[in-house]
Amino acid sequence: MNKERIWTKAFLSLFITNIAVFIVFYGLVTALPLYAIGVLNRTDEDAGLLMSIFLLSAIFVRPFTGKVLEVVGKRKMLWISLFFYFFCTVLYYFVQPFGMLLALRFMQGIWFSVITTAAVAIAADIVPLARRGAGLGYFNMSTNLAVVLGPLIALSIIQTYSFDVLFIILSVLMLIGGLFSLAVQRDTNPQLSRVKLTITFGDLFEKSAMPVALLGLFIAFSYASVLAYLSIYAQEKNVLALASTFFIVFAVVMLVTRPFTGRLFDEKGSHYVLIPGFISFVLGLVLLGYMTGPIQFIISGGLIGFGYGALVPSLQTLAVQATSHKRSGYATATFFTFFDGGIAIGSYVLGLVAISFGYKSVYLLASLLVFVVFLYYLLIRLKKNRKAQV
Repeated sequence: MNKERIWTKAFLSLFITNIAVFIVFYGLVTALPLYAIGVLNRTDEDAGLLMSIFLLSAIFVRPFTGKVLEVVGKRKMLWISLFFYFFCTVLYYFVQPFGMLLALRFMQGIWFSVITTAAVAIAADIVPLARRGAGLGYFNMSTNLAVVLGPLIALSIIQTYSFDVLFIILSVLMLIGGLFSLAVQRDTNPQLSRVKLTITFGDLFEKSAMPVALLGLFIAFSYASVLAYLSIYAQEKNVLALASTFFIVFAVVMLVTRPFTGRLFDEKGSHYVLIPGFISFVLGLVLLGYMTGPIQFIISGGLIGFGYGALVPSLQTLAVQATSHKRSGYATATFFTFFDGGIAIGSYVLGLVAISFGYKSVYLLASLLVFVVFLYYLLIRLKKNRKAQV
């Protein structure tokens, strides 16, 4: 029985490390747009660029990360990237020129990409093979918890104290998370030095997963409106004090409904999850765009949380199902490369929309894009049904 345990010392330590990494990520995503506009006197476009430049560096590095982990070693690269990720977090306290801030975001994005890839790979090694699905499901909960804790910590601190205090607290949390990673076991591969450094297209992308990954890109583009601009929009609508509540409702709905939607996906089929997910996501974005008070604001958080929680895991699963079991890792990497790309592009493009037309237009445009993707999905499904009947 002991061999079948998931919550070992190493797994719990890595779980805490991953929470710290994503608390810093989501905390900065929430706070930096306000910091850029309120402290540095930059534009909304510049605020969106802080998110885009971070993800662009992560996107550039992510396809190569698997090969790097294979050559250098998972634990060693985890420690190296955690150190530099922590160092970048500390530098926010000292860096104010916007150009240097962009450079800092670019560098931190590189180490974020390596950390997140290495952490999942190590978690897969730690959990028992027979319980890998459940183990990785538990591990992903660390990211879901950070969706709540990151914005909650960031917004609470900047409203009560200052951005400098926030940067200090995030640095301390990252230091604690990094120390917990010391409990991670050694790599089991004794022949790391013999790994060849050749890289082919197949080492970077899985072709069969690209159509679904492209749908994920458009969903991520629309989700960027929430991730990059919600705090600014909430401040504009005088509901900034409820922004943390928005993220709590978002995450709670996502966490509570995910087991149900996962079971429905397996037993009934993807469309039983994707169709309600699309509808909920569209309604949530529309309600957010027309939001005039706190009740609409919170309800939109629940609708978007359900939509996001239903769509993203389902599309990821479809991407994996599109290829062989041997290529499932590449399919997952392909999906999230496209997904990160959608957030990066959306953060920048929607910033331009906000400057020209306002934030209401940002959320209405995002909802329209999701609705178009929904119609495309229904069209593809209809064609498949007709072929099946012939």
